This record gives sequence, structure tokens and C-alpha cells, in this order.
Amino acid sequence: ATLEYSTDLFDATTIERMAAHLETLLEGIVESPESRLSALPLLTTEERQKLLVGWNDTFTDYPRALCIHELFEAQAVRTPDAVALLSADGEVTYGELNARANQLAHYLRMQGVGAEVLVGLCVERSVEMIVGLLGILKAGAAYLPLDAQYPLERLAFMLEDAQVPVLLTQESLLDSLPAHWGQVVCLDSDWESIEGSGDENPRVEVNPENLAYVIYTSGSTGKAKGVSVPHRAVVRLVKETNYAEFGAEEVFLQLAPISFDASTFEIWGSLLNGARLALMPPQSPSLEEIGAALGRYGVTTLWLTAGLFNLMTDERPEDLKQLRQLLAGGDVLSPSHVSKYLSGCDDNRRLINGYGPTEGTTFTCCHTMTRESEIDASVPIGTPLANTQVYVLDARMQLVPAGVVGNLYIGGDGLSRGYLNRPELTAEKFTPNPFSAEPGTRLYETGDRARFLADGSVEFLGRLDNQVKIRGFRIEPGEIDAALKQHRSVREALVLAHEDEAGDKRLTAYVVAADSDDPPAATDLRRFLSGRLPEYMLPAFFVVLDEFPLTSNGKVDRRALPAPDIEQRSGALETAMPLTPVQELLANIWCEVLGLGRVGVEEDFFELGGHSLLATQVVSRVRERFGVELALREMFERPTVAGLASIIEDGMQAEAGTHAPPVHAVERDGRALPLSFGQQRLWFFNQLEPDSALYNLSGGVRLSGELNVEALARTLSEVVRRHEVLRTTFTVVDGEPAQVVEPPRPFELNVRDLSRLSADEWAQAERVAAREESDQPFELGQVPLLRAALLRFSESEHVLLVTMHHIVSDGWSLGVLIKEVAALYKAFSSGGESPLPELSIQYADYAAWQREWLQGEVLDNQLSYWKRQLDGASHVLELPTDRPRPPVQTYRGAHEKFELSQDLSARLGELSRREGVTLYMTLLAAFQTMLARYTQQTDIIVGTPIANRQRGE
Repeated sequence: ATLEYSTDLFDATTIERMAAHLETLLEGIVESPESRLSALPLLTTEERQKLLVGWNDTFTDYPRALCIHELFEAQAVRTPDAVALLSADGEVTYGELNARANQLAHYLRMQGVGAEVLVGLCVERSVEMIVGLLGILKAGAAYLPLDAQYPLERLAFMLEDAQVPVLLTQESLLDSLPAHWGQVVCLDSDWESIEGSGDENPRVEVNPENLAYVIYTSGSTGKAKGVSVPHRAVVRLVKETNYAEFGAEEVFLQLAPISFDASTFEIWGSLLNGARLALMPPQSPSLEEIGAALGRYGVTTLWLTAGLFNLMTDERPEDLKQLRQLLAGGDVLSPSHVSKYLSGCDDNRRLINGYGPTEGTTFTCCHTMTRESEIDASVPIGTPLANTQVYVLDARMQLVPAGVVGNLYIGGDGLSRGYLNRPELTAEKFTPNPFSAEPGTRLYETGDRARFLADGSVEFLGRLDNQVKIRGFRIEPGEIDAALKQHRSVREALVLAHEDEAGDKRLTAYVVAADSDDPPAATDLRRFLSGRLPEYMLPAFFVVLDEFPLTSNGKVDRRALPAPDIEQRSGALETAMPLTPVQELLANIWCEVLGLGRVGVEEDFFELGGHSLLATQVVSRVRERFGVELALREMFERPTVAGLASIIEDGMQAEAGTHAPPVHAVERDGRALPLSFGQQRLWFFNQLEPDSALYNLSGGVRLSGELNVEALARTLSEVVRRHEVLRTTFTVVDGEPAQVVEPPRPFELNVRDLSRLSADEWAQAERVAAREESDQPFELGQVPLLRAALLRFSESEHVLLVTMHHIVSDGWSLGVLIKEVAALYKAFSSGGESPLPELSIQYADYAAWQREWLQGEVLDNQLSYWKRQLDGASHVLELPTDRPRPPVQTYRGAHEKFELSQDLSARLGELSRREGVTLYMTLLAAFQTMLARYTQQTDIIVGTPIANRQRGE
């Protein structure tokens, strides 16, 4: 037999492995002809041994008989004077931390707290937070981390569901907490009552299988579920393991919220190994603040979400250079960002891709990379941690071969106990381990699609269900659906995640109104959800539909749901636009970060789809462009362009000692006005090459349906009337370039009748006309500097071509033009008047303001800044000309021949004759079955091309 394959898609080892699997399957056929093909094995004995044992031989002799607090107490005895905590308030030694935690533990014991009792902990990131965690564990209890930023309704549910008898908090957070039936203790104001309880280690009867903490995650049934993690799972994570270095010389940064299980690695990875733990200040930090903390505390080990890793790599790479080990995860890592980070690494730095669900206690697999590592199209999640097993199984829980996609299952000592008070859900997701002889061992079904690579690493390939990861948080859209359906104006709801070109995932909520005549507003729905769900679960966009599209079997057709049109925002046209340079630059930053064409100065950043990670980007870019330090909390306190611009302007004025005057309308009187600096550059280029179309901005739109040409011409005339810059000429007055605003006049729409052409000729005619329009230069001394040509192909098919010179427009202007044309045409075609308000400030006013302000001391400061920035720069712009275009990839093929044993061939022939089929059909059926198993499909037809995304798949 001969297999022919494309070497662009497959390598020889893959094909050889497939041939071996085919032979195994054929042997199964002759051994058991009555079995279903799908039930027969593919794996050879050697492969099965490798998958079960070779790649899962992870045993290490960690202290499995000890609990978290016992290991900490032993460390405090060994190094009582070593620094345990670093914070803005100073240092705390292991001995001091142990004593304070003991005082709290004795106090809690007097309140009846003991083994398997959950104690709530709602504190800001601080020394009190660490004392609270240790005190709870030393009392024999388990902690329930609570985020004060969560809505009251969610906090109340967690407290009630967990039956928390004692809640530890801080006095400043009392107003953020719901009414609670249990005892509330403030670790700051009540400390005098606590510290008299004794500081010796308490004696408690707990073992490694007792509960250590419960973390609530999103639930698909509409309510959050608590993952119950025992001491044993945490100890396995940070003791006698090899995925990271844990030692007294390390400095960990505590950055993750304690309600996020990455904090388990940060806190116990340091404190159970004699390292130092540096505490970030309690508020959400900016990139600059994270970078400052890394340097201030000498951090060597850091964990970041995938999104934050991308941001730091792009915008603050220098801050990461001191790290010895950087762990990133919570979502798929970007190969380009990984390559960028590793290229700046020295030989002593490592990047670790950490994968693991909360049910597996923070990390299940890790993949370590150094500067020498080769990064392919995806970054593997690596190999299992010590005392952890991973399996890739099919729908019948059978092992699938390396390279074949299946469902990822995890087992070992890192497994949680299941879900708090949810035995039926625990039984569904935690199943007996069929590969272990040890009684009671279980596997957790992750729901992640994965496959083993040839070297034993695991590659993550997406989800088998609708669960998504947003900024490292696991989200079940079904929980958001259920919350939305509680709104009185919503009949049906469905939430999906959409990924933009930059790889940022944001949630979109689709709703069907209970009353089609009174659909709910997006702001209403967002406000409603914000009282029930944490910030990271709030949809960025809301789409109201008359009905959901359905498939032929009556289910919602998710692929037919329209993508959110982020430009179609309620009241967007009426929203006030930027009036000052700072507002305009800030609005541009928002547009870049949010992927919008325009924003109004009073629109809320978070209602436009923003979230905390995007807010971090805004703060970083504000610092870069304005030189102003902005606290991230100010984004939440002043989430509009107008509000934030005022803070920036105050900061700039304080820095420069100057105040920018307000923009005001200048007198026209037909006199010449100055050019802005941007216009002056373009005017200068035009003088160098006056007949050039290089700075033409051109675009076109296809118009299908009945077109009111008169209304369209009136629309363009109104746009030119509204915007003076479109009827401005550029000339020289007293030796200086100037602009003169001409009076409004009717706009001439060039209509070209091409109805004589056949439909097959339309595309060519459209291309020719578009090229003619874009190549025709403008004369800057004549108005208007906007042209429009309407190509008429039929009564219902037109193409509108629009061209403007860059001296009167830019990318922002194109968005304004499109919105205004749409609004005006709608009004004029129905016989109405313009719905748009008059413009109080025109571009000429801005140009005059810019010239008036940027002079004297202000101009000197600007020039001095750029002279410093450009000091030493090359005077010649050198562009590389030595890189040829990469060659076009062509098909390359290869053959692999393999022979079946003489015995197997004879038995196959005998079976085929007995069953009355040809040997060819037997082989074909076997080969088709193997392909189906490889691709996890059931409809593979031999001879049909199989799409493969990358080499070796």
C-alpha cells in the first residue's frame, strides 16, 4: 500500500504513525469481525504505554501528609527573622507573620470555627489579607475569598451558598458587603480584641484531604459554582515540583485577586518555600505601577494573564527584564508576543505557559521556553506537573493517538474535591479514572479540545462547549443568559464571545424584547447586569433582535446571529464631539483601543465595550502621548473623554506651568486664516509636487435598492455647507500659506449612466472609474476639495465614489462623513429637514487656536522635548532594500510505502471472501475509520480533501 501526502501539511513521522494505526485497526478487524469499527483500537501497545505511563510518569515525593499551615509553621521555625512580606507599609518577617496569624486563629477557634467550616475573607490586598488567609487555615477552617468589587447580589449568594458563619473584612469595606446572618469581624478596627488571644501555634485536627479554600466560578446553569480545593492539592502545586523555581532567593509579586486562583501560586508558592512575597497596592494597577513595583521590590517571579502579558510585552518590555521566571496563562498565548518577549531574554530567563482549570488547582500543565526555543503557529500548554496526569480521550473515553484531537481529562493530586453543595454536577464532571488501579481516583473532564504532540507536549485547540475565557476569567455564557432573562423587558437572551483582529475577546448579548414596541436600551441592560454579575462578565455589546434565527431542527442558529455593529450606538450622532486638542487626542486613543471610528466626549468608556485591561492600555497611552501619570481608578471614576481630558489638562498644565486657552470661533469676514501645522505640511508637499494625487483619500460604497439622487445631491451640499473646511481654498498671503473659507454653493454630483453595460461588465467599469477618480489631483486654490461621482448601473444598483484631499480630511473625518451622509439622506429622502445640530467650532478655529497657543514658552517646551528625543538620531532615513519577497509556496508531495505482514494479509483476504466483499473495500473502510478518528468527524468520505491548518496536524 502507498500513502501519498503533501509535505506542506504532513511530516513523515505523522504518516508513518498513521500507517501503524491502520495496521492495528486491520488486526482488530480480523480478531473481532463482529465489532463496530468505531470500537476497535488504533493504538499500538508501545503507544498505549507511552500515553498512559511514559508521558504521565510524574511522581515526586512531596510532603503529601502535611497541610498548608503546617508547612508555613515549619518555615517560620527555620527562618523566623527572614522577610516574608514586602509592602508599602514595610516588611514583615516569617516569625511576625506566624504570630499574628496565630492570634487570629485562636480568636476564630473561640468563635466555633474548625475543620470543614468556611470563613469568608473580603479584604483589600494588604498584610491583613495574608494574616487572614493564614489565620483561617491555622484555625483548621477553609477560606472563601470575596471580591469587594462584586455586586451585592453575587456576594450575598456566595455567602449563603457556602453557609459562612464568620466573615473577615476591613472597616472601609463594610458598605460594600451585603447583610449577613453570621459574625462580621474587621481585621483592622477589631484587632485589639483579636491580638489578646495568644500567639502560639494552635493545635487543630485537620488532614491534607480537608478543605483549604473554595473559589466560585461561572456556572452554565445560571448560578456560580464553588470549587472545593483541599490542602493536598495546594501542597502538590508548590512543593517538590519542577515547572518553576521555588526557593528563599525568589521574590514573588502578589498581583492576582484572591478570588482568582493564580493567587494560590503567588501566595503559597512563596510562603511555603521561604521566599519573599511583595504585595501590590490594593487598587487595580496600571502598567507603569506594575513596572515600578517589579523594580522597587526586586521581583524575580511573576504571573500574568495572557492579555496583561501581551500589554506588558508591547508597551513595557523593559520592566520585565529583571525577572528570572515569568508565568503567563489564563488564555491562549500569542506566539508573536512570546517570540517578542523571548528575543529580549538572556540565558537565565524563562517564560512558562501555565494551563489549568480551577478544578485542577491553578496549574495542570506547563510549557517552559527560553531564548533558544522555537515558536510555531501555537504555543503548547506543555507537560503535566509533578503528581499530575493528563489524558486525551474520545467520546467513549478511549485514548486517542498522539496528534489526534480529543477531550482533555486531568487527574492526580491536584484535583479538587468537586463543587460545593453540588453533588450531581460533581458526579457529572468528575468521573472514575479507568486507567488507575488505585481505588477512588478520578478524572476531571475539562471540556478543552487538545492533542498530544510527538514530544509528549499537549496543544490546546479550543473548547468543546460554549465556555470562554475573558482576561483569564472562565465564563459560562449561560449564567449571563439567565441573568438577562430576569429583566422585565427581555423574553429571550443569548450571549456569545467575539474576537477582534487584535485577539481581544468581548461578549455580545443578543436579546429578544418581551414587547417589540418597547425594546430595552443597552444602557438599561448593562446597568441591570452590573448589579448581579462581576465586571468581567458584563457584555461589551447588546444587540436587540425581533426573533432569534433558528436551524432546521428549531435550535438557535448561532452562526446566523449578526456581528455587533459597534458604530451603531444609540445617540452616537447627537453626542458632542471633541472640542479641545486634548479631547481629540484622547478620543483617538479610545478609538484605537476600542476599535471604533469615533466616540463622543460624553460617552462612557465601559458602555462602549471597554474593560479593565483596555483601560490599562488607555492609561499607558495617555502617559506616552501626554506625559501625564494617570491612576487606573481615575478611568473608572471619570469614564468619559470630557471627564478624563480635564484631569489630563490639569496634569499637563501642572507639568508645563502653562494653561491652554479654550478654543473659540474666530472672525471670518472673508479674511485669510492661518493653517494648522498639519495643513501646512500638506500644503508644503503640494508645492513640491502640485499635480500629485498622492494625498487623495478615496472610497466607494455600493448602493442597492431605490436611490433618490436629488436627496443624495442635497445631502452632499449640506455636508459641504456644514463643514467650512470642505469649501476652503489654500493660497499665499503676505508670503505665508493661508486658508480662505468660501461661501456655500450647491454641490455638483457627477452622475455617470452606465446602464448600457451588462452585469458582467459592472465590476470592471467600477474599477476603472474608481481609479480615474482617485488619480485625478486637486487644485488647492479651487473649491470644493471633495469630489463625488455616482455610477448608475440600473434603477436599483449604484456605486458612489468619494474623493477628498488629505488637507481637509483624515481617517476620523471619513467616519464623520459616513455618519452625516446616512443621517441627512434619511431625512431628505423622506422630505424632512437636517437632524444635525449646527457646528459651533470649525477646523479653521482649531487651526487659529493651535497657532495662538503653540508659541513662546509652550512652543519652546515642545521643541526642547523633541530635540532631546531626536538627539543622536540618524540624518538619513535608511530603508532595507536587501530582502526579496518570499517565494510563492508550491505543492510538494511524497510517498510512504508500507507492507502488512503475510499472516495479516492472508487473514484479511480470508475475512473478505467470507463476508462477500473485496479486500479493497475492507481496506477502504478501515482507512476511512482511521481518518474519522483522527479528525473526530463521522462524515469523512475517502477522496475528499482534508483541510489541515498547519504542518503535522
